Amino acid sequence: MKMMRIGVLAFMLAGLFFSKAQAGWDPAEQEHAGMSVEYFRKNAALNRFFEKAYGYVVFPDVFKGGYLIVGGGHGNGYVYEKNNLVGNSSITQFNVGPQLGGQAFSEIIFFKDKEELDNFKKGNYELNAQVAGVVVNAGMATNTDFSHGVAVFVLPKAGVMAEATVGGQKFSFNPF
Repeated sequence: MKMMRIGVLAFMLAGLFFSKAQAGWDPAEQEHAGMSVEYFRKNAALNRFFEKAYGYVVFPDVFKGGYLIVGGGHGNGYVYEKNNLVGNSSITQFNVGPQLGGQAFSEIIFFKDKEELDNFKKGNYELNAQVAGVVVNAGMATNTDFSHGVAVFVLPKAGVMAEATVGGQKFSFNPF
């Protein structure tokens, strides 16, 4: 059982370094992006963010794993400006601290204004531990607001992970 866990974690961490290359606009990508946004729109608590945000980036599948004191995660996503698909993005996470396990989740980041989205589109955007993602549930967004110009929400999909880590998320941006 221990070897199986190590194998799964190694596979997940390998995904950090080997992912699909982006080669411009693909109609299938636009369809996948639309389905990803609809997945988040199903949660009525996020409606006010979709209405008020200047733009957002949605990551339908982010995979995260950790073993002992090192962990990380990776996923690909789609960037929207005023509800128009303008590019794709990738998210890379690196964490240090006690951790064990793996998980999959979806993440959406809302940008309050044009200035914050433009900072993201420069292609070297980072979120640190001070901007935490709120796990989406039935009544969570009633007292949640933008922090430092962004609002981050996470929808867990699968997996179990125990951690007490410090780290951050780094993003890339590729326009269509």
